[in-house]
Amino acid sequence: MKGVVFNILEEMVIEGYGMDAWNDILDQAQQSTGIFIAFESYPDEQLFELVGIICEKLNQPAEIIVRAFGEFLFSKLSERYHNFIEDHDNLDSFLKSIHSVIHVEVAKLYVDPNLPTIECFDNPDGTMTLRYRSPRKLCILAEGLIYGAAKEYKQDISLTHDVCMHKGSEFCDIVVSYK
Repeated sequence: MKGVVFNILEEMVIEGYGMDAWNDILDQAQQSTGIFIAFESYPDEQLFELVGIICEKLNQPAEIIVRAFGEFLFSKLSERYHNFIEDHDNLDSFLKSIHSVIHVEVAKLYVDPNLPTIECFDNPDGTMTLRYRSPRKLCILAEGLIYGAAKEYKQDISLTHDVCMHKGSEFCDIVVSYK
């Protein structure tokens, strides 16, 4: 996982709970020094450990924390890399550009970014399916990122996520319904 993701997790904790809370989380973490360079790669397990500690401290399930982090992550990435956002007039256009444009550009910025595969399909009922594949199985983070993008584009949406790697599928289908 890239250091920028750790940096943004730190920002989320500090904004919500203060620097002492972040320091307490780092003190509990066995695999982390708390120093993350944005362009460097770190073991996924370090991020998972920090998220696990946050879940314990807040007494919240990982799904809630990871989805909230996805929303926060999108807002902070959009501040840092606003050019990816401004190239699109609406959420639908942005989501369809994730794999073919945004991930290509991210790969230029970061060495070995280890990105998921995203495919988009328009459905006859007006919804869109994002097919997510990743050995990390961070589909809940992807949901949060989608909700974050929807906020950016001021689009009210709902998601369904019945097909999931956590339920034995080879991929996740996240269906976006526009309201």
